[in-house]
Amino acid sequence: MEWGGEYSFDSSNLDCLLNVLPGELEFQQILSDLDEKIKKNSSSIEKCLKDLQSDVNEICTDEVLQSTTDCIQWLNNCSFSSLRPSSADHGELLEFLKTLQRLLKNEKNQEEMVLHFLLDLSSQCGVSFPCTASGTSFELTSSLHTIQDDSALDVKSLWDDVRLHLRQFLVNRLQSQEEANTNALQQQMEFKTECIEKLLFLYPKSEVLMKYQNMQNKLVSDLLQNCILSSCGETNFDKVVHGYQSSIPRLCRMIKEDLYILSGTIGPSSSLKFINETYLDTITEEMTVLLERLCELQFKENALHTVKANKISKKHRGTVHAVASQEYHRKGRNFCLTLYQLKCLSQLTKLFLLMEEKIEELSTEILLLPSFMERNKNVQGVLKRASGELLIGETRANETSVLPEQLLQVEEPVLLNFGWRNAFKDLSSSVAHCITIAIEDFSSKILQHEKKEEFSAAGCAMSLVNNQQMRESCRAVQQEEQPKRIAKFCSDIMEELDTLLPLALACRDDSLQEIRSNFLEACSKVATAVLARLQEKSKGVPLKAPLQDLYAALSTAIYVFQHFTMYSSLMGETSKKPLFLVPVQQYQEFIDILQFQVTNYCVRVCATNILQDAESHYWDDCKAFYEGERCSFSVQMWHYFCCALHHDLWTILPPKTAQEILTEVLERSLDILSSRYCQVCPSYKRTLQIRIDIAAILMSTEDMLWSICSSVQKFLNPHKDRDLKICKIHSHCNSLISVLAILTSPLKNLYETFLDNSDEHLPQDFSEVFYHPLDWLLCIPSSCFFLLKTPSAREMATQGLLKLLLSQPYCNLNLLLETLLHCDCLLVKILLRSSRNEALNCDEQSSLLEQENNKLKNNNTLIEAIFTVLSYCTLSPKSLAIAFESYMEKELLWNCLYNMTVSSFGESEPEVIRCLKLTLINSVKGVVKQIISLMHSWEARENYGTYQHKQIVPESLLKTVPKEWNYTPREMKRKESGKCFTRLAAQAVSIVISKLPTVIACLPPPIKYFFFLAERRMSRNFAELKKAGLLVWNLIVIICRIFEDGNTAEFLTGATLDRWSKEKLSLVRVCLESIVGKQKSGPKQVTQKIIQSIEQQRPNWIESQLLKARRLSIDCASVTVKGATLEEGSIALGFTEHNINMMVLDICHKPGGSEYLRQIYHIIRLNEEYLKEQLLCENFSEDGVTSSQCLPLTLKDREEQLDFNPFQVYRQSCAKVFNQSAITEWNWDWSSLLPGYLGLNQMAFRVLLTHRWEMKEDADLEDEEEVMVEHLKNVYLTQRTPISEDKEEQLP
Repeated sequence: MEWGGEYSFDSSNLDCLLNVLPGELEFQQILSDLDEKIKKNSSSIEKCLKDLQSDVNEICTDEVLQSTTDCIQWLNNCSFSSLRPSSADHGELLEFLKTLQRLLKNEKNQEEMVLHFLLDLSSQCGVSFPCTASGTSFELTSSLHTIQDDSALDVKSLWDDVRLHLRQFLVNRLQSQEEANTNALQQQMEFKTECIEKLLFLYPKSEVLMKYQNMQNKLVSDLLQNCILSSCGETNFDKVVHGYQSSIPRLCRMIKEDLYILSGTIGPSSSLKFINETYLDTITEEMTVLLERLCELQFKENALHTVKANKISKKHRGTVHAVASQEYHRKGRNFCLTLYQLKCLSQLTKLFLLMEEKIEELSTEILLLPSFMERNKNVQGVLKRASGELLIGETRANETSVLPEQLLQVEEPVLLNFGWRNAFKDLSSSVAHCITIAIEDFSSKILQHEKKEEFSAAGCAMSLVNNQQMRESCRAVQQEEQPKRIAKFCSDIMEELDTLLPLALACRDDSLQEIRSNFLEACSKVATAVLARLQEKSKGVPLKAPLQDLYAALSTAIYVFQHFTMYSSLMGETSKKPLFLVPVQQYQEFIDILQFQVTNYCVRVCATNILQDAESHYWDDCKAFYEGERCSFSVQMWHYFCCALHHDLWTILPPKTAQEILTEVLERSLDILSSRYCQVCPSYKRTLQIRIDIAAILMSTEDMLWSICSSVQKFLNPHKDRDLKICKIHSHCNSLISVLAILTSPLKNLYETFLDNSDEHLPQDFSEVFYHPLDWLLCIPSSCFFLLKTPSAREMATQGLLKLLLSQPYCNLNLLLETLLHCDCLLVKILLRSSRNEALNCDEQSSLLEQENNKLKNNNTLIEAIFTVLSYCTLSPKSLAIAFESYMEKELLWNCLYNMTVSSFGESEPEVIRCLKLTLINSVKGVVKQIISLMHSWEARENYGTYQHKQIVPESLLKTVPKEWNYTPREMKRKESGKCFTRLAAQAVSIVISKLPTVIACLPPPIKYFFFLAERRMSRNFAELKKAGLLVWNLIVIICRIFEDGNTAEFLTGATLDRWSKEKLSLVRVCLESIVGKQKSGPKQVTQKIIQSIEQQRPNWIESQLLKARRLSIDCASVTVKGATLEEGSIALGFTEHNINMMVLDICHKPGGSEYLRQIYHIIRLNEEYLKEQLLCENFSEDGVTSSQCLPLTLKDREEQLDFNPFQVYRQSCAKVFNQSAITEWNWDWSSLLPGYLGLNQMAFRVLLTHRWEMKEDADLEDEEEVMVEHLKNVYLTQRTPISEDKEEQLP
């Protein structure tokens, strides 16, 4: 067969396709690659059939095949049951078998060599050795049979003796391997598969499988008995659980091994039947025996307690009672189980549930993967490894002597049947009875203990605990909906219920339904009792308990509600009716009532207590309030109350609920403040106080606004339909700023602004005027002005995004990613630069190598997290390159991309380069696997490497081989096989070159753009890169590095490489290096010959493939650049919430994505002040001011402040939120502020105007002020007449 016809080994491997969503160009390349491979494989199959047709026509002269269809039909009808040995001379055959027998009996360690020799005879010469059933035990250890003189039986007896000896050798190897259990899983499966396939060469499939099943069955029984029964003491349930915890992982490993092995031998149904009978039934039997023993021990213990309790009774009466009780319990009646024993049984049930799920996954993964499990299931004399590579050539089948009913065949589909639940049937009634008692008992004790603590500590807040992470099975509860702190008594109760939950989840059979129903009933009672306790606690606020108890009750109710919803979801899979319907509804109603109560109470406190300030609000006072240097007490206390409420809500409640409550309280309290200040008529001395009060209110509101807005859109562009409360807050603030402008502005500025603007400019209705919600934010000279990048465009700066992110009550991943991508990854650049500064500082200051290594490790962790996250951002492909561009430049790392040589690959290298290399290695892993698979196939075909022990067939044995078989010794074959050397290497090189375009098409767009940007920075000295491009060049270099290092290739593929394969891979490496021009010296003659053979088959094909790969990477990068230059200023500009959400979902579904995001978030939070300082100094320049402060990359365990500290809030508010002394000195730009209110509603403007102190009758005004006031009154306050209009015209 010519080389081109053997291209069928080049099957398409698109493993990396699942790691990225390809674009249009990538899809075109992938589809064209698939189409090309299908055509090549089709032509190869056609040629193979034609060659086979010609060979058959030469051998079988009595039948001539006219077409390939006839050839396929002839193969289907052909019978291989005739024995080739019969064609040999009887004496020669007898002598050959005797020689084999003597060799095995007299020489040691010859079994492996004999097996390979027999397999070589079968594959090379078509010899079919008898494969009849033995009828003897698989575990025979007796010596070889004695040879009888009867010539008719001599051949069969000798062959049976030989294969019995070989079988014993193989079985011993299997058993010793199981006992040692030291190899890796892949090697273990390969070894066992090889042994099973050699046994199938010697014996019928049915017998091999039956005996192997017996061996595995015994192994499972011994494992369970050794791990469990031997260590089980008297009623020691925890030892039982510990035993199964240690044995179940090994059992799952054994099941996985056997599924892989059996998938190449029998069908899926038969494989499942084997697993059922060998493992699952055995486990069930052992479990049944164990539970029976435990029941007996428990009964004896209960009977002993009964006898001790009835000492006064007669001895005969006690004996009769004990015997009757024993008979009573043997019939499956109830006996007592403690809570501890129920927990052990529940934990045991959980282990079996997990094992059941694991076995289901394994069976689906292994038996339903056609590409991996593709095997010829009717072939003997053909060996295959676990990965499916062909080892030895021709087919042989001889099972005609075995009856059909003896074969392990299953006509009907078989499903996994793990009957471990049957072992619990005798315990079901006892568990059902005791689980109700246990739940009621521990729940009542916990509630009673909580009541005692309340009475002993009167007036103290409820005891709270941190809510642990929700169960993995409850993934429907998002982070923003998870309570942070809950009542301790409720946490204790739910923890106990969680422990017993597996008992209810496992009850699918009708015989176990009583356990589930009792569990549901007991849980409902517990839920009702906890709800009553929470209601009682909430009613005690504020007379008997602090306000925090109200928050705690709400958080606890949400926690219980989510838990029982999760229970209902988990158990509802097998139940048609909804579970916990009444408790869930009761909790939902209680949560709504409690949330309303919390909001109402807080608003009522603000309205009736905090904002009632007679001294501060004495507006007619002719004296200034504290010389006009501070705001009202009520405003300051309102600010502290909001801060305390913010702290408590953020600490206790779920983030979403906390934001909802704080938003409503803020909106309703602002409504009160707005209406009050709109009615104020201050004196001259109190006017400045109005201005300071409103400014302080707006500053406090602005600070709270960052916390209640969960997205940039909510902050900048709130929608009335979705964000009604936010819109109302903006509306109230705009009303307050209008009061400040009209009521407190200097009279001259007001007069000049409204002098020529009479009624025709003042609309009658509010609906006629539209104010942007953020107008009030742009009017106050606060820090918020610097947090908006371009106020006119309503775009938020990076500082604003950072403040919005860190103000959230939880790690908002969408907001985090948007912050990282904003303004060309400005925050990421600061993090990278700071980590670089820290490394430099540590190098200067530290002399201990261990400290330096720890710092370097932390830096690497941050860089790896940033690199991984940005490489997953397929919708923002420029982000990775832009973020690392300056870092690569300052660290002088660009040259590392041009020098990914063999010597530097394994050495210590920068983290960015390491991450890039790992990405490229993962992308070419499929190509490497395919090349190694090809090597194994050629190795088997050319009979290389099968003698791993390097034994040679003795000359005495070779002489006895019958001449009719025409066996060619292996040494002669090796000389001939050198002719295929060039063809193998050429095929391997062709596979690599043909795969390059598809590999590049499946790379993530950020990686492609990164290399595109690096190539533009490439020096002219790298001329060898121009032919293929930097990305293609690096891919080939990495493939060459893998081929050069055999350990790396074995680690990536899990395959074992011998010396022959490593030599051939090294030759392929040299050829690839020669193609891309990486080889320093001139190409060797062998290399030239290989490349020339490819060029002869397809001229200019290599160059065209390299150009295609280069063009694909450049075209993809060009499309990326074109799509990303809509706005040069920011790569994240224009991203909608939907786009950000899509990227976050994609990142979280990638390996380690969510963990990397949270790691970056925690580092940002730890360094909040430092990052804010750097952003203020940045000025959007790479040469911004850098701080000497080291960035603390390690996550230090620091306790969260659970109690509200008003003094700390006072210090922070004075410095950050509103500085009262600074407010009094603000230079208000009235000429810019007042024109914005020309469109103010006519009635509102007139009311505010009349509230000015100048409009009062007894106001002390100067002459110029009187003229302006009179003019304003005539224009806006006096009823307009034609006469008054004429008088107005005469005024100057």
